[in-house]
Amino acid sequence: MDDKQPERKSRRGGARGARREARGAAQAVSAPYLVRKVDPIDILSEEACQLIEENAETVLEEIGIDFRDDPEALAILKDKGCDIKGERVHFPRGLARSLCKTAPSSFTQYARNPARNVEIGGKNTVFAPVYGPPFVRDLNGERRYAEIEDFNNFVKLVYMLPGLHHSGGTVCEPVDLPVTKRHLDMVYAHLRYTDKPFMGSVTAPDRAEDTLNLAKIVFGEDVVGQKCVMVSLINANSPMTWDDTMLGALKVYARAGQGTIISPFILAGAMSPVSVAGTLTQILAEAMSGIAFAQALKPGSPVIFGSFASSISMQTGAPTFGTPEPAKVLYGCSKLARRLGVPFRSGGSLTGAKTTDAQAAYESAHTLLPTVLGGVNFALHSAGWLEGGLVADYAKLILDADQLTMMDSMVDEIDVSANGLALDALREAGPGQHFLGAGHTQANFETAFWRSSMADNTTFEQWDSDGRTEAEARARKKATDMLAAYEAPALDPAIDEALMAYIAQRKSALPDSEY
Repeated sequence: MDDKQPERKSRRGGARGARREARGAAQAVSAPYLVRKVDPIDILSEEACQLIEENAETVLEEIGIDFRDDPEALAILKDKGCDIKGERVHFPRGLARSLCKTAPSSFTQYARNPARNVEIGGKNTVFAPVYGPPFVRDLNGERRYAEIEDFNNFVKLVYMLPGLHHSGGTVCEPVDLPVTKRHLDMVYAHLRYTDKPFMGSVTAPDRAEDTLNLAKIVFGEDVVGQKCVMVSLINANSPMTWDDTMLGALKVYARAGQGTIISPFILAGAMSPVSVAGTLTQILAEAMSGIAFAQALKPGSPVIFGSFASSISMQTGAPTFGTPEPAKVLYGCSKLARRLGVPFRSGGSLTGAKTTDAQAAYESAHTLLPTVLGGVNFALHSAGWLEGGLVADYAKLILDADQLTMMDSMVDEIDVSANGLALDALREAGPGQHFLGAGHTQANFETAFWRSSMADNTTFEQWDSDGRTEAEARARKKATDMLAAYEAPALDPAIDEALMAYIAQRKSALPDSEY
C-alpha cells in the first residue's frame, strides 16, 4: 500500500500540473490592448471640473511655468503669444488650451509585429511594465543593482506575458553600462527581443535621436516619418517646472511625430498641495503647458496627458501607495484629460513594500483597480514595481501580469444574451438542485470564470503534499522556466546586422563618462 501511495500522489500532481498548463495556454492568446465596455468612474461634477480648469488657467497666467535652460523653447512660446519673464512662461488665459486642440484624441502606436499595434485613447487601456528602477530583486530573490542581463530578461518576459501589451521603456536601469551608452543596448533589446511596441530614451536629446535612428533601421525611414512607432515619457520637474533634459527629448520626438507622455510627477504634500483639488489644479496646469509646447513644435503630434501622483507620510516624507487620495486624483485627472480631448496615462500596480508580501498585494490591487475603472489609456508600472519604484522584481512582474489578465473581465459588460441570462439552466436545475450537471454549465464551464495561472486554490492537504510552495517562489520558478523556453521573434538578419553596426559606431564615438 505504501509503495502505491507515491504513485497516486504523482498522478494527482501531474494532473493538476496539466490543468494549470492548459489554463496558461488558454490565457496566452490575448488582445493587443484592453477595451473597456463600461463607463469610467466619475467623481467630479461639471461644476467642480470648471472650477479646477479655471484655477489651472490662473496658475498658467498669473504664477507661470518655468522652462529652464532652453532659450529655444522660450522663443517658440513667445512667438505663440506667451509672456516670458526670464525663464518663467505666463500663458494668457485660454492660450494653452487652444494650443492643445490640435493634439489627437487617440492614436495608433505601431509595433514591429502589426498584430501588436496598440490604439491609445478612447475606451482602450494599454498595460506597460515598471519603468526606471536602479535595483532588481532577481530570480534568486536577491536585491542588487540592475544589469543589462536583467534588462534583457525583463523585455523577454514581458514579450511572453499576455497581460502586458507594451514592452515599456527603462524596465530597469542597467548600471553595469556607462550612462552615455546604455540607452543603445536598451533600445536594441526592445527592437530585438520583442515585437511589442516600446518607449524611447529621454535622458538626453542625442539619445532620443539615437532611438529614432535605430527605429528607422527596423521600421524604415519613411514609416517613422509618417507613423508613431514609439511613445516616450516626458516628466515635469514638479512643481511647475520643465527642465532642459526633458524639453530636449520632447523636441526631438514631437518634431518627428512620435508620441510623448507629458507627465507631472507629484508627491502630494511635498510637490503639490495636500488637497486633491489643489493637486488636480497643478497637474492640469503642468500637463497643459507641456502639451501646448508639443503642439507648438508640431501641431497634431501625438501626446498623452500623464499623471503620477502619490501621497506621502506626513511623519517621514516617504511616498505611500494604495491610499484613497491618489485614487481620487487619478479619477479626477482622467476626466480632465477627457475634457481636454487627449489620452490619459497614470496608474499601475504600485507598492512601497520591500518584498512581494501582503502589503505588496493589497497596495498593488488598490492602485490597479482605480487605473482600470478610472479610464486610464496608458498604464505604466503595471507589473514588476516594488519598493516605491526603486526595485524591479522578477516575481512581482509575473504575479502582477497574471492579475492584469483579469482586468478584461472587470471592464466587460454583463452578458444579457440568451446564454448569459441562462434561463434554460434555471429551468433544468429547478429548486433545491445544483447546477454542476446542467447542460448550460457543461457548455460554459471552460470560459465562465476568470482563472489565475498563479494562485493555488487546491486544498491544504494538496498544497502541503506539493511542498507548501508560496506565491513568490512559484513566480520566480515560472520566470526561470519562461526564460529557459524563450524564443526571440523573427527579425531579418540584415536588419539586426544594421542595428549592431549603428550601435558599434555610436559607442565608439561616445565617451564612457558625461564628465
